[in-house]
Amino acid sequence: MANRPAPALVLREGDLEQLRRLIRASTVKAGLAQRARIVLLAAEGVSNTQIAQTVGVSRPTVLAWRDRYQVKGIEGLEDESRSGRPRQVDHGQIVSATLAPPPKKYGVTHWSSRLLGRHLGISNGTIAKAWREYGVQPWRSETFKFSTDPELVAKVTDVVGLYLEPPENAIVLCVDEKSQIQALDRTAPLLPMQPGLPERRTHDYKRHGTSTLFAALEIATGTVTAACKKRHRHQEFLAFLRQVSRAYPDQELHLVMDNYAAHKTPEVRDWLSAHPRVKFHFTPTSASWLNLVEVWFSIIERQAIHRGSFGSVKDLNARIRAFINGWNDRCHPFVWTKTAEEILTKANRKPISNTRH
Repeated sequence: MANRPAPALVLREGDLEQLRRLIRASTVKAGLAQRARIVLLAAEGVSNTQIAQTVGVSRPTVLAWRDRYQVKGIEGLEDESRSGRPRQVDHGQIVSATLAPPPKKYGVTHWSSRLLGRHLGISNGTIAKAWREYGVQPWRSETFKFSTDPELVAKVTDVVGLYLEPPENAIVLCVDEKSQIQALDRTAPLLPMQPGLPERRTHDYKRHGTSTLFAALEIATGTVTAACKKRHRHQEFLAFLRQVSRAYPDQELHLVMDNYAAHKTPEVRDWLSAHPRVKFHFTPTSASWLNLVEVWFSIIERQAIHRGSFGSVKDLNARIRAFINGWNDRCHPFVWTKTAEEILTKANRKPISNTRH
């Protein structure tokens, strides 16, 4: 008597569409899609032998996945976790070895996965897996800077106080110089951006001199008063101070700036004494980030200078002036949000009261 074909497999409610999605999905593992196809064919009443021939597996495999589906549903088609051989390499020990400096015999400053693998007698793939698990990246290096200014607390409190609570009827200006701006001219014309292609330029260039940009950023409006000069001395700085003073006549001015020597020469101090409505506020040493004009310098660098091509310093200065004119038409306030206490706490310094210095 011939063997009767197995009865059609009864699918659980809602599983039909899900099984079809598993077969059609391009991101599903091939094994899971194959098992879903076995179950669907079994649900259509196809014999186990025919299913095996159609899918390309053995008949016992078809029987096994039919049984798994009947017991656990679609979840039963997933791969079960395998116990396998327990991990013999402690990832924590790998990371500990990574954090230790390499022996002098290697002559390197940091580990690579291949060198550490050779040193520990394991594969570099195992090393890489441990690094990913612990978030260790020996090939990366960053810089940091901290201020050793003995007046750090007073200066931070003073400058941040100006940003958060500016004096009434006064203008707060962030002043600095962006020096050594190079007029670089590419050796071939730029190739403009096209659909599917970015703008392209030659890697080599010609130098046509440098310029220094003096800028004063009014934080309440974002307006910039600026001048391009050949050099970066106290004479140029004094000339720029006079320009700023003319731009804001009869108004009290508070100028935030760094500790550059040209800002503190006797000539500058004499000018300051003769103009009592202008007051200087110095940022701590190694804390240029506290001067908001540095943010504006990064904007003009990205939007007007870095990708430019200039045949002369005159061309460079013209581009800078054009950007500033356009900027002042669309400018916006520069808003400071962190308090002096938050900054000093992060710097592990004891904050003082909000007394203005």
